[in-house]
Amino acid sequence: MNTILVTGGCGYIGAHTIVSLIEHGYHVISIDNNSRSDAGILHGITKITGVIVKNYAVDLCNFDETYAVFQENPSITGIIHFAAYKAVGESVEQPLLYFDNNLNSLMNILKCVAVFKIPHFVFSSSCTVYGNPAIIPVNEKTPLLPASSPYGSTKQIGENIIEQSLASMPFCKAVLLRYFNPVGAHPSCHIGELPIGTPQNLVPAITQTAIGKLPQMKVFGNDYNTKDGTCLRDYVHVCDIATAHTLSLQYLQNINTTSSCEIFNLGSGNGYTVLEMIETFEKISGTSLNYVIAPRRPGDVEAIYADRTKATTILNWQPQFNKEAMMQSAWQWEQQLKQNSDIFNTINAKLN
Repeated sequence: MNTILVTGGCGYIGAHTIVSLIEHGYHVISIDNNSRSDAGILHGITKITGVIVKNYAVDLCNFDETYAVFQENPSITGIIHFAAYKAVGESVEQPLLYFDNNLNSLMNILKCVAVFKIPHFVFSSSCTVYGNPAIIPVNEKTPLLPASSPYGSTKQIGENIIEQSLASMPFCKAVLLRYFNPVGAHPSCHIGELPIGTPQNLVPAITQTAIGKLPQMKVFGNDYNTKDGTCLRDYVHVCDIATAHTLSLQYLQNINTTSSCEIFNLGSGNGYTVLEMIETFEKISGTSLNYVIAPRRPGDVEAIYADRTKATTILNWQPQFNKEAMMQSAWQWEQQLKQNSDIFNTINAKLN
């Protein structure tokens, strides 16, 4: 049986993508050392799919350990590479940590692609590659400006590494997915976002404040050139993002493309400010959120949202969740965590 390797399979988007892959008939294995994730998410995947997914607790920066996974699984025909550190603020504080982890892990995976002649590769990129764009929405031909954070730089460099490496690997074709701001949780509430420590992303910061894990949340900056002064982003449901990865893999498997590397934006095509997302949450939850305005956060882009025409046209990708549904699923997931005392206590221990 052909096997798809998902790196970072215990992570937020990785776990949802594994569910999508299994539901579309794929056999999946995972590599995740759980340095930024919780292996317990695998139980949620099993509850949804009925399938036990094997995870290798391997550090991808260790080439020998990574190579051994490929030796043990000669049936690997495709890779979806998520594994990376992803907190913008932390990357500003510790840039070398991000360059070391995100780039070395990618290069080790690509070395294995070359040795084992893996034909299909999907890369988890990011809208951060566009920097702070002068014109929005951005499409795949929008010129890339300097990244606003070391995290964004690792995605820009990562894309270049893949594109240039493929020149010496004619057997391999790749898709680079530049997604915007994934939010929400699986409708079953068996898997969702499990940030380690204080959330760096907006939606878990909102839900953790509303549930009482955080006493107050900060809105970083209200003096941007947007409709209400707060940053504007394109939010897209994590299940829609997961589906796009499955569609990308199917595209590589079934389409005789002349290009060795295709790039797609994954966004809803709508831009919402931080305050608009807070207002949406308060409306769907009936909860008044305790937040304060704080200074701008280094590394944050002022405003960006996607032109998703290419993904819709070529991959037939259509986001299914609006912002209300995104917030509703995130809130239901947060409430489920609190009801499940074992998970809740585990998260609290990590927070403390």
